[in-house]
Amino acid sequence: MIMTKVEIDEGSGFCFGVVTAIRKAEEELAKGGILYCLGDIVHNSREVERLKNMGLITIGHEEFERLHDVKVLLRAHGEPPETYEIARRNHIEIIDATCPVVLRLQKKIKQEYDNNGERQIVIYGKNGHAEVLGLVGQTCGKAIVIEKLDEAKTLDFSKSICLYSQTTKSLDEFKQIVQYIKEHIAPDVSFEYYDTICRQVANRIPNIRTFAAAHDLIFFVSGKKSSNGKMLFSECLKVNPNSHLIDNVAEIDSNLLHDVRSIGICGATSTPKWLMEEVQKAILDKLRDIGA
Repeated sequence: MIMTKVEIDEGSGFCFGVVTAIRKAEEELAKGGILYCLGDIVHNSREVERLKNMGLITIGHEEFERLHDVKVLLRAHGEPPETYEIARRNHIEIIDATCPVVLRLQKKIKQEYDNNGERQIVIYGKNGHAEVLGLVGQTCGKAIVIEKLDEAKTLDFSKSICLYSQTTKSLDEFKQIVQYIKEHIAPDVSFEYYDTICRQVANRIPNIRTFAAAHDLIFFVSGKKSSNGKMLFSECLKVNPNSHLIDNVAEIDSNLLHDVRSIGICGATSTPKWLMEEVQKAILDKLRDIGA
């Protein structure tokens, strides 16, 4: 009989920005009263559900605009300036949990936009992502968003370019975009770029590759909406094709558990440790059932 090892990656789980946002939500909820959150506090349905059960009410921007005299938590992703303006007008008390890394990036982009109106501000990020909306908002909607290297080819290389990155994007692709722009920018204009990728995220890539390569089977636990989850899961697949993305214990395929000596459980910066532990327990129960 094969004795299967089931290990959780110690480097996976919430980044400090998410930890702070959830701590602030829990502290406010403990005081009693109503607390709203603008958008899902984290891209993980199970954690959102846990906080909902504690009383956190998730709302969208349309509902936010109709609220008055309430408390609203802003999640780690950050918000554009207009959100703060609406809060002032409607006497909404903001509990600001914007990640400090995102906040610094917002200020940098706003400063660039205010001081150099002629330069193209380009953001390497996911169109429509909460963080990116907050960044584009610093430029009154004028920043250009590119999602991948191919889209960099559509930029106007006869004009100066200032390039930034969403904090959770791939460092490798950012470097490729920088190289491409350097090779194509006109000689009489300027190109400046800022590596604004969070190292808490970027440093997880080599770690997660090592972890995924060390196991026969990988369960990557992440919400389907998490950009960071998609990126880190793709890194797992590169080194271990027997990697599977799951949202919860119900998605564990028992057929995968046969004849494996080691199973690794890892996740995104939006994946709570308690959920990975839940997955570990469910796998161990299934292994007992099949006599592995």
